[in-house]
Amino acid sequence: MKETMTVGEVAALTGVTVRTLHHYDAIGLVRPAARSAAGYRLYGPDDVARLQEVVAYRRLGFGLEDIPDATADRRAALVRQRELVAARIDELTRLGRALDEALGRSADEREEDIMENESTPRRPGTRPDLDLTDAELRELFGDEYAEEFDGYQAEAEQRWGETDAWAESARRTKHYSKQDWERIKAEQEAATGLAAAALRAGEPASSAAAMDAAEAARAHITRWFYEVSPAMHRGLGDMYAADPRFAKTYDDVEPGLAAYLRDAIHANADRLERDD
Repeated sequence: MKETMTVGEVAALTGVTVRTLHHYDAIGLVRPAARSAAGYRLYGPDDVARLQEVVAYRRLGFGLEDIPDATADRRAALVRQRELVAARIDELTRLGRALDEALGRSADEREEDIMENESTPRRPGTRPDLDLTDAELRELFGDEYAEEFDGYQAEAEQRWGETDAWAESARRTKHYSKQDWERIKAEQEAATGLAAAALRAGEPASSAAAMDAAEAARAHITRWFYEVSPAMHRGLGDMYAADPRFAKTYDDVEPGLAAYLRDAIHANADRLERDD
């Protein structure tokens, strides 16, 4: 390894985007050892080692805010995270089975989608995975999400990239406009708001209000991304509660909302299957 490396060289070596490296520097998580005469970041071997440690913790599911404590007491942090992983295994296994049962398109159909997506021209300056610029992504979803977008996409593709739902979602979203995403965001927030309102009102997760909120969330995904069966929605609900990142998103809206929404989704799925 060279004595010092530029941002671009570190990005190429580690697979971390330049944008993410800038963010890590801004929040003090991984700061370069020096600057060039022109003011460019220069990373030394210790900085790269620190970055690789951060990447490892991120892959284990640690939030950025948790990594400083994890590096200070590595064993205790890993024990805690191992407990979370163990708790998630059953939930994600059930999700995988639900997805397998719900998906039925052939490999040839998936290949046709991929070829269609790769051959369609895009707006200059947009990301390869959706028709939004970085600035638009930040405006819609915030700086933190934009900084971590590449990592989120890579993780999601690794987990679901071979499924028909992933192919269908990629086919639909590839050319959504900024206005489309604004509408998607508004509808998602509205569905989440219905669930939060039911929880605040003391409605049980099996109540009509809670189940209707769950159905609104299911219909939203089906309308914009891919067909969601009741069985698949159960798996998604399990993931919302089991994955700390998803859970935090919902619990920040209303404490306890992730688990409440999971239970409402299960109740709604039971209702739909019973009505069928």
